[in-house]
Amino acid sequence: MHNIDLILTLTGGFVAALALGYFTQRIGLSPIVGYLLAGIVVSPHTPGFVANVAMAEQLAEIGVILLMFGVGLQFHFKELLAVKHIAVPGAVVQSVVATALGAAVMHWLGWSWSAGIVFGLAISVASTVVLTRVLSDNGDLHTPTGHISIGWLVMEDLFTVFVLVLLPAIFGGGPGASASVASIAAASGWATLKILALVAFTFVVGGWVIPRLLTNIAKTGSRELFTLAVLAVALGIAVGSAQLFGVSMALGAFLAGMVVGRSDFSLRAATEALPMRDAFAVLFFVSVGMLFDWRSLLESPWQVVATLTVILIGKPLAAFVFIIVMRYPLRVALSVSVVLAQIGEFSFILATMGRQLDILPPNAANILVAAAILSITLNPLTYRLLPTIETWVTRFAPAFARWIHRRSAGAHEAAAEPVHPPSSQHRAIIIGYGPVGQTVTRLLRENEIEPTIVELNIETVQRLKAEGVHTVYGDATHIDTLTQAGIAEVGTLILSASSIKGGREIIQQARTLNPRLRVLARTSYVHELDELRAAGVDAVFSGEGEVALAMAELILKNLGATPEQVDRERERVRSTLFGAPSPAAAKPAAAPESA
Repeated sequence: MHNIDLILTLTGGFVAALALGYFTQRIGLSPIVGYLLAGIVVSPHTPGFVANVAMAEQLAEIGVILLMFGVGLQFHFKELLAVKHIAVPGAVVQSVVATALGAAVMHWLGWSWSAGIVFGLAISVASTVVLTRVLSDNGDLHTPTGHISIGWLVMEDLFTVFVLVLLPAIFGGGPGASASVASIAAASGWATLKILALVAFTFVVGGWVIPRLLTNIAKTGSRELFTLAVLAVALGIAVGSAQLFGVSMALGAFLAGMVVGRSDFSLRAATEALPMRDAFAVLFFVSVGMLFDWRSLLESPWQVVATLTVILIGKPLAAFVFIIVMRYPLRVALSVSVVLAQIGEFSFILATMGRQLDILPPNAANILVAAAILSITLNPLTYRLLPTIETWVTRFAPAFARWIHRRSAGAHEAAAEPVHPPSSQHRAIIIGYGPVGQTVTRLLRENEIEPTIVELNIETVQRLKAEGVHTVYGDATHIDTLTQAGIAEVGTLILSASSIKGGREIIQQARTLNPRLRVLARTSYVHELDELRAAGVDAVFSGEGEVALAMAELILKNLGATPEQVDRERERVRSTLFGAPSPAAAKPAAAPESA
């Protein structure tokens, strides 16, 4: 019976999430809205199919662990340091203001201070998924707005991770455990010591063990074993952190991600193992939506209004004021404050823990889900109105706009300039580093063309990196690997290995990311040429055909043929085998110039 419940819950949750996620995506909203709506559809509070709530929550726990592992995997201190003067204090100020506002409003509406504080913390943190999606859709991900917003979000994530660790320590004995200030201080100190011990153990022991474990697994060449190894590391450290150190599994997963992220395996772990994270994360949102009971909202509509007021007005206003004080332009202040005016995955993680610790009242989840759906829906729409909002401020408050302009002028000239990618001239990506790849790499470097190698042999990657060659460890069939290699900024892509699986997919993805790209490919068999040409390759070379040409040329020379006869027969054989004369033969010097 339990197996049937599990299958039905997974099937019903995924089908509803797919349908509603696709619908919300098509109308320009975040798929997270669709996932939350899917949870409402399969919940006991709506007619039709009813999923197993308890089972969905258990599966969602895996999503939380993998979600935190992914955050740690992609976290880089250098990104935070680049905007530390604005993102670090700004995130702290905004989190404190939002928490205080949420706690005060909810206490005024009848909640305890403990519940108000936890709820305020939940609505103080924005969604990583929504923020990056909005910035990317509007072309602002690699602008000062994008850099500040991402750094701001990193600080919010770190603050949330710390809160997730402290909550069980402070409220583990129930709401009454929070009555004593001394007990809070003691619990905070003890929790901090356990966090430091876990961090030291993970980075010292795990930093030595995990890379060696993944190296040995990678040498086997098995994709399944590598995926299992990454999942085992994420889940193992998460569970171990809870069992051995008494801290949250979320922190253990976050630290495990940071350790893997510092190794050569960060990109491959993200592209091959973490798609499972996305599936379980969807179940997390579905499980949250299943808690939503629209009837209970009729009993507390003002709490939903108050929550939305804090999210849509209080949070962005605090961010706006702080950014203006830091002497940034009006557009940057508006953009950062608006893109942070929503809540998402970490809000639900905090609320879930608050519910498990019996801190939040039963209707807190309903209020949070309603606020999330509305704020996530409005966020991309509001962001698109930024030019109109800026024009409105300039027109109706010209003195204020001029004051901001005077303060910001010259204060952040470097940050105000758009970030331009490096020049694509004299850059190429080579997939595979066998004998052909090595020869091509040598020729490119001798002609002052900088190559980037994409390779799946970990020993080769480590050797090339030690030699100072820019190398990416990963599967080129994954679009993230091509992006990491810089496909959008190079002139030439060379598939040098004859055994590359998914060559057509690689070429199509590369052309999508860089339509001006020149693609050279190698294949083993003549019958594969048409498929690669259809995918958009500029020049393709077949090992089978080249061997036939070389043998035909040698036979003709041994028979005493003249050079003209050899050339004529070579072109006839080439036309028969390849269907066209060799592009390389027509313009032998073109490759270095176009790379």
